[in-house]
Amino acid sequence: MVSRVIPVESFDLVIFGGTGDLARRKILPGLFRRYRAGQMGAEARIIGAARSEMESAAYREFVRAAVDEFHPATAGDAAHIDGFLARIEYVTLDARGETGWSDLAALLRDDVVRAFYFSVGPALFGDLAERLHTHQIASPDCRIVVEKPFGRDMQTARALNRTLAQHFEETQIYRIDHYLGKETVQNLMAIRFGNMLFEPLWNSQYVDHIQITVAEQVGVGGRGDYYDRAGAMRDMLQNHMMQLLCLIAMEPPAKFAPDAVRDEKLKVIRALDPVAREDVVRGQYEGTGDKNSDRIEVGNRDSTTESFVAMRARISNWRWAATPFYLRTGKRLRDRASEIAVVFKDAPHSIFGAKSGHHRNILTIKLQPNEGIELGVTIKEPGPGGMRLVDVPLDMTFAEALGPEEADFPDAYERLIMDVIRGNQTLFMRGDEVEAAWGWVDPIIAEWSETGEPPLPYATGSSGPDDALMLMHRDGRRWREIRA
Repeated sequence: MVSRVIPVESFDLVIFGGTGDLARRKILPGLFRRYRAGQMGAEARIIGAARSEMESAAYREFVRAAVDEFHPATAGDAAHIDGFLARIEYVTLDARGETGWSDLAALLRDDVVRAFYFSVGPALFGDLAERLHTHQIASPDCRIVVEKPFGRDMQTARALNRTLAQHFEETQIYRIDHYLGKETVQNLMAIRFGNMLFEPLWNSQYVDHIQITVAEQVGVGGRGDYYDRAGAMRDMLQNHMMQLLCLIAMEPPAKFAPDAVRDEKLKVIRALDPVAREDVVRGQYEGTGDKNSDRIEVGNRDSTTESFVAMRARISNWRWAATPFYLRTGKRLRDRASEIAVVFKDAPHSIFGAKSGHHRNILTIKLQPNEGIELGVTIKEPGPGGMRLVDVPLDMTFAEALGPEEADFPDAYERLIMDVIRGNQTLFMRGDEVEAAWGWVDPIIAEWSETGEPPLPYATGSSGPDDALMLMHRDGRRWREIRA
């Protein structure tokens, strides 16, 4: 099976913050992979823009080093790398001043798609938007890409939306969440809406509960200053995990189109019940050995920032009224694994008797590190001696099912950037969706601030605070074991 390549012939993509860490690790290597896959036409160009003073030739070497470091599989692929670098330009530019804007305007072409990637802090979004219009660089059909964090609460998110709306239409704004670009996340929609097998069972009549886990082994590291202002709730749950929840819970859209999909996601967020205090657990990892605690990583001072959150959420609509959703995310946990587990109810009656044991079907969507889908089914254990039941997985790990070439999926950033060029907003967040998500999360954060209770400690390499286990034990359920 050969993937269909859809080339984009002509575009100018400007990366503001073109020398930053995100550009170096993700954006530039991802664009090279799309070039190598044949998805960039002969007229495509990439322009880095940042305050660092350098010539385009020096920036090309910066790009070459980024590709070598973060896409080492292409080492020795001189022809492709040289062809990609030939498309690269650079402009020294001050987002809050006038330096470089006339140079950028002179580089851009009139007859191609113009896209501007704001790979900078949100504090610069307004300045960039204003200068793009002041210098008549923003064409009527151009696109801008904005990175999270998109606000730190509903008030600041609304302010950012208003700022961007002064200069751009909503159809021009692409709020990027790289989780939505993951192959398995999109396959979640294919599983639900492309298979008659699952959709009739996708409701509270058949689903006992749903678990969404995003577990990381790494700590805060060099992101201490940012993380101390954000924490796990703002950094992970309000955006990445909220998007996974929406895709799991939403109603079938009329068609796979941007506003049709985003309308259904918005309905899910608005149907979420407020979270009771006893239904949320926050924790902070403790250091062991050479792995320092969160307090040390945020600057040798006491920190009340959570590195772990677990909660029980409920959606008040006909489909999910009796089905709880359990969400957890944390750093310095036992394994690195992200998955969604749809746990179906037990059979209403077992014809095999009590000795057959307790069995149920679980559909697991694995997001990382090994993307794939697994369905747990109950079968008879082979051999004589009666009807002994055992649970086995029907496993579709993409690398095994499709072969190594087909399973070499584009990185999430690669896919999303090319969607920007094509003008497809389906996998991007809309402004009202962002504000609604903050509206659900803000009361939880406000209560933490009012009570002043510190996060619960948990050991590095564990599954999180014991209270998170009790969150499910109270309901007669248990978390799935975190495993890669």
